[in-house]
Amino acid sequence: MDKQRRKFLKIAGATALAGIGAPALVRLTSSTALASEHGAAVEGHAAEAAAHGAHVEAAPQGVRLGMVIDMRKITEQPELLDNAIAACNNAHNIPQFDNRKSEIKWIWKAPFENVFPTESSYHLAKNVEKADFAVLCNHCDDPPCVRACPTQATFKVKENGIVAMDFHRCIGCRFCMAACPYGARSFNWEDPRPYIKKYNKDFPSRMRGVVEKCNFCGERLALGQEPACVEACKGTGAMVFGDLNDAKSEIRQVLDKEFTIQRNPSLGTKPSVFYIV
Repeated sequence: MDKQRRKFLKIAGATALAGIGAPALVRLTSSTALASEHGAAVEGHAAEAAAHGAHVEAAPQGVRLGMVIDMRKITEQPELLDNAIAACNNAHNIPQFDNRKSEIKWIWKAPFENVFPTESSYHLAKNVEKADFAVLCNHCDDPPCVRACPTQATFKVKENGIVAMDFHRCIGCRFCMAACPYGARSFNWEDPRPYIKKYNKDFPSRMRGVVEKCNFCGERLALGQEPACVEACKGTGAMVFGDLNDAKSEIRQVLDKEFTIQRNPSLGTKPSVFYIV
């Protein structure tokens, strides 16, 4: 086993433990005590409602990490998206190919009609029509890519809801790419390593024949850091990251206040990325 592989497995293990002993900026895993108290409260409410013949849906438990992208801020300052993309590329050794076919995308730009094909583009506001939207993996609550993967190279982290990848398990079948309705995965048609402009020794590079995508910076979260794109936009409110199940989190404060849309919500994948347009 080479040193790079060992280092990746060590990082992956730290991510699975998700911030134990680290000064995490967001709660990465559920607390047993909190889960117990919350569960008791839900059960009590359910029992009371049942006595009155009402149906109560159980509140979500545990941690589910998500992101809100405020396109109003990005439209006002387009450099924010450029900074976010550059930060992601640098953090994850994303190669920069000249050939469009070989392009590797973790977070990228796309027009409104491509990002939201189910939304009407008729008489769009000019600022929306001309804007470059930030696009990334939606880290769905019900991810079809996970079901499609025959080797469990793509999997959902139970502790925080991130749809993660084990590059060493990937056999390059691309079933996950076919299953993803958002086009959020890229395939390494050629060796990406010669096309990495600035190598980050803290994250493993990939190899030819492997699929990759945004991982919500799981390796950074394990160290108590924010995702690279969020950090690049820090202080602007353009990207807000946190626990969707925590009513007191910053992301929930934004969602409770602002009207947001998601990509193809009718598919039932339950995306964890929300947009303010």
